[in-house]
Amino acid sequence: MFDARLRPLIDPPLAALARRLAGLGVSADALTIVGFAVGMAAAAAIAVEAYGLALALVAANRILDGLDGPLARVRGPTDRGGFLDVTLDFAFYGAIPLAFAVADPDANAPAAAAVLAAFYVNGAAFLAFAALAEKRGLSTSAQGRKSIYYLAGLAEGAETVAVFLLWCAFPAAFPALASAMAVLTAVSAAARIVAAARTLGNGAPPDGG
Repeated sequence: MFDARLRPLIDPPLAALARRLAGLGVSADALTIVGFAVGMAAAAAIAVEAYGLALALVAANRILDGLDGPLARVRGPTDRGGFLDVTLDFAFYGAIPLAFAVADPDANAPAAAAVLAAFYVNGAAFLAFAALAEKRGLSTSAQGRKSIYYLAGLAEGAETVAVFLLWCAFPAAFPALASAMAVLTAVSAAARIVAAARTLGNGAPPDGG
């Protein structure tokens, strides 16, 4: 919901840092993989209830994830890079709520399951539409340049990052916060399904782009 509004603020510094990294010979794929490793370390920290460490690692993961796209644009985007970015992002998004369920199954497992189910449906709608948008030659730059068609929704990257950080900062509130995230994500999934169905019916991109 806020991703497009944040892009003008975060893109310039990320692009500047990406140019420096490119000058050092860092590849976008390497950054994606390192970011994923940091994200899995965050999940491991949550599982053992090291929430302060997890908070820092989640933040680091998101910074690295924000950098790999600009770096790819400097060095030249590739299909492999786009695939790795999307796939490893989804793995990270699933690992964090799962880790909270591992940390305290009695308190956290039901809410974690609800979030994971909502993420699953939302992700399916997002990726299925992206595949069909490619088939139809649809494109959009509303969320910045992406490897696949980015169908906007209520629950996007900014909201997810904010919620993950809140979970780590206030782990006792995870059941309530995760339940709220599950509802928001489910609504976002429903909106994406409706938007995609309309677009595939009449051929007009959902955001007019």
